[in-house]
Amino acid sequence: MSDQTTATRTQRESGDFLPDLCAPQAVLLLVLVAELLALLLAMINRGLAQVSWEAVALFSFQVQWIVLVSAALLCRLKPRLNQWPPVRAGAISYGLVLTITLVFSLLGQWLMRAFLGQAPTLDAWQLGENLITAAILAGIGLRYLYLQQQLHNQQQAELQARIQALQSRIRPHFLFNSLNSIASLIASAPDRAERAVEDLSALFRASLAEPSLIPLERELELCRDYLAMEQLRLGERLQVQWQVDEQPDNAQIPALLLQPLLENAVFHGIEPLPEGGVIQIQIARSGDQLAIRIENPLPTAPVSHTQGPHSQAPQKAREHNRMALDNVRHRLQAHFGPTARLSEAGEGGRFILVISYPME
Repeated sequence: MSDQTTATRTQRESGDFLPDLCAPQAVLLLVLVAELLALLLAMINRGLAQVSWEAVALFSFQVQWIVLVSAALLCRLKPRLNQWPPVRAGAISYGLVLTITLVFSLLGQWLMRAFLGQAPTLDAWQLGENLITAAILAGIGLRYLYLQQQLHNQQQAELQARIQALQSRIRPHFLFNSLNSIASLIASAPDRAERAVEDLSALFRASLAEPSLIPLERELELCRDYLAMEQLRLGERLQVQWQVDEQPDNAQIPALLLQPLLENAVFHGIEPLPEGGVIQIQIARSGDQLAIRIENPLPTAPVSHTQGPHSQAPQKAREHNRMALDNVRHRLQAHFGPTARLSEAGEGGRFILVISYPME
């Protein structure tokens, strides 16, 4: 692979070179900045005591055209800028702004003299002032935009790495437990074991996929596959009640967010009870928030005062449960920000988890 190809790939993978200057919010900001710059140039050129609206309008007309045309051309060049090395992309962007400044400065001088009925002549000093001013301001502005975009790229990369790390902690846990479930069925119920392998394959594909938001219905499908596999192992001891309100088609959720919570509900709420119990899943929409409620029995295990090898098992189980909940909480906040919530409570012999987050 050539050095140029490697540099191109590195630049493409690192993200955009400049922000999207054609976005409505960016255009509005550029217009406001250009207007403030025109006011500043009018004050410097005429002095505060002699500044007039005519002078501000004249500078504003020229500066707005330079800024907006530069932004439009940089937007058109954005795919190429993202492929070039940063030094080359920066030099081309800088040269483009200076070229546009030169063109509009010459055009402005010609229009002004034509409007006043004068012969078209070149004011080299005025042209030089415009180019020097543009060189300073363009250098500062492009450098600021570049650093701002690189910070955004870094934040996005860190966010994706964080989400991948959080999701990778889920995979071994539920996969090993699922394999144990299948192993317990092979000798006594091979047909059920085959069905469990099919359900596991769907979960396996989901766990190996890139961490992202998926449709809520797809996540519920995976959860049903998992619970069906556990019901093959636990039989009538595991009862599941679903209450899912009609959801909009664009409702999404981080992949494999609910499955580990249901796994904890089975492991900590159903398995310790000889008679089993009921897991309730309720999903409802409240305004622009999606609320998910999961309930399972809360066994009351006696406190062991022995110092044998199994005395630490309940404590380790609680720690694992806490780690799983913290994992889910961090993934929610990574995707949806601080407005996402995961709360837990024990009430009436039931353990209750409530998830709420904004629907995008």
